[in-house]
Amino acid sequence: MTQLLRSRTAGAVLTVAIVSLTLATAYIHSTLGGLLFTLNALGYVGLATMIVIGAASPATIVKRFSWFPRLALMGYTALTIAGYLVMGPYFTLGFIAKGIEVALITLVVVDILRVYGSPVGFVRSALESVAPVLPERFRPTAA
Repeated sequence: MTQLLRSRTAGAVLTVAIVSLTLATAYIHSTLGGLLFTLNALGYVGLATMIVIGAASPATIVKRFSWFPRLALMGYTALTIAGYLVMGPYFTLGFIAKGIEVALITLVVVDILRVYGSPVGFVRSALESVAPVLPERFRPTAA
């Protein structure tokens, strides 16, 4: 089962699902009108683009920082959900968008577990990619 989740096909399917849900919520926000919703939609489109570049690029520098779009997308989506819960307005399409966003966060967590094996592996990868600029006491050590 673990081998199946780590396959290239599973990664491609997961990436397509993540990008599709991201673009779906971007579309919903773009139809609501107003600067706040338009900027939110543009943020989602930018994050979807980063996910695609991270998945498709063979460049070493892109692979080194592939953790960043995942973390950024989870954080952005969580803030969008929190903003909705605080501000409203509460209507059916809003709850549909929040359902899509919860599913999006879930798929990103599954992708993180697929790629890095655990949250610890994810954090270790992030720290190793920025280690050259970290002070010595924050640099990861071999376990």
